[in-house]
Amino acid sequence: MKRNALFYFAVLALVGLGIAGILQLGGKLPAPVAPAAVSVAAAAPAATSPPTMLGAMLADLGQNFNAPLSHLFLQLLVIIAASRLMGWLFTKFGQPAVVGEMAAGILLGPSLFGLLASGAFHFVFPDSSLGVLKMFSQIGVCLFMFAVGMDLNVKNIRNKAHTAVMVSHASIIAPYFLGVVLAYFLYSSLGQPGSSFMAFALFIGISMSITAFPVLARILQERGLSKTSLGTTAITCAAVDDVTAWSILAFVVALARATSVGASALNLTLVLGFVALMIFVVRKMLPRLIGQEALERPEPSKGVLAGVVCLVVAAALCTEVIGIHALFGAFLAGAIIPETADFRHKLTVRIESFSSVLLLPLFFAFTGLRTQIGLLNDVQGWMICLLIIVVATVGKLGGTALTARFTGMNWRDSLQLGALMNTRGLMELIALNIGYDLGILSPRIFAMLVIMALVTTALTGPLLSLFERLRAPEIDPGNYVKP
Repeated sequence: MKRNALFYFAVLALVGLGIAGILQLGGKLPAPVAPAAVSVAAAAPAATSPPTMLGAMLADLGQNFNAPLSHLFLQLLVIIAASRLMGWLFTKFGQPAVVGEMAAGILLGPSLFGLLASGAFHFVFPDSSLGVLKMFSQIGVCLFMFAVGMDLNVKNIRNKAHTAVMVSHASIIAPYFLGVVLAYFLYSSLGQPGSSFMAFALFIGISMSITAFPVLARILQERGLSKTSLGTTAITCAAVDDVTAWSILAFVVALARATSVGASALNLTLVLGFVALMIFVVRKMLPRLIGQEALERPEPSKGVLAGVVCLVVAAALCTEVIGIHALFGAFLAGAIIPETADFRHKLTVRIESFSSVLLLPLFFAFTGLRTQIGLLNDVQGWMICLLIIVVATVGKLGGTALTARFTGMNWRDSLQLGALMNTRGLMELIALNIGYDLGILSPRIFAMLVIMALVTTALTGPLLSLFERLRAPEIDPGNYVKP
């Protein structure tokens, strides 16, 4: 125990000094330069003849079809159908449905749909409609993060605190450090013009460190590992990873949005105050406000559901106004929901189903519309993308596996745990979109990181199967061996 603690704090100190040194050096790098704008001459409108009656009727129908509400319904139809189809198709190849839904979003964007059928693409997704699509997708993300917060099990974290904290923090520290090092070499060529090296480096580090808690849980359930020692350890580590990574991301967002050091300090102070208010005041008041009878009902009443939705919206509004993203408030609201009488599960069934079927596919599509794989139009671009995938996998899988082995797990379980923690999925896309919205990630590096998220998530299943073939230890593989 003493040796592990000394090792843990020594690694923290070394990585902290390394990141500080790289940030100091990176501050002297030349700033990224915006690409030269390409001017396009406007085409003269073609002369038209007076419309016939049939032409006038078709014109009226076309005008109605171009109305904002009609376009939204058309987009919903296309997006939901494509997401369901790709999700079903990917499950046939042993992949989680969410990987297919992520791929569907990219395929509906300019990388494929816009490339093969430019006219149809601009008709279905005109620039004027993207604002509405973005708002709906953000609501879906907030509801999803609320469900993720409800999935956190604090008791499991306490029971496995020693292993969970060591392994999960190693799965963040190692890829984060490698991400900051990589950012030093990528900033001048791939950073967004106007962004600082500190914001770029810290964000690349975050993008390497995210673990998709819901996707990991789904994979464990599909493989029958949820109740095993490996499964419970993975769930606990992913929960600690989520809390830690999103706390770091909130810190980075507060720094990036602040206009001065004083504003940054104010943002962080408000964030800490809001977290304390939610945990120590609102969490204790909720059971009394909801009522024991309402908590124990088989189905929450409409009044209770309305109250819960108000809590989510209010928390999201507070964190948005404070200066970090609304999803952090939604996540925290989920984490403080009472666990009495399986109340969280009752809410999750109702909220997550609506969000995952209707709203989250909009987020995947919106991300796909931003992802321009065509920007990787040379060998160098694809080599950098491959390097990002390798660095992300080595940092996350390697850091997790080595630390898990150090704490006493056998090699097979350690490598499988590393493969599970390397799952990024939807959580990664959420973080990347925040970086894009803040003007930290350029379209080119954004496309590379989206590809990295898709590839590392798709690799989880094959890597688990590969590591399962390793020779089993003489004792039960779910038990730990003494270090």
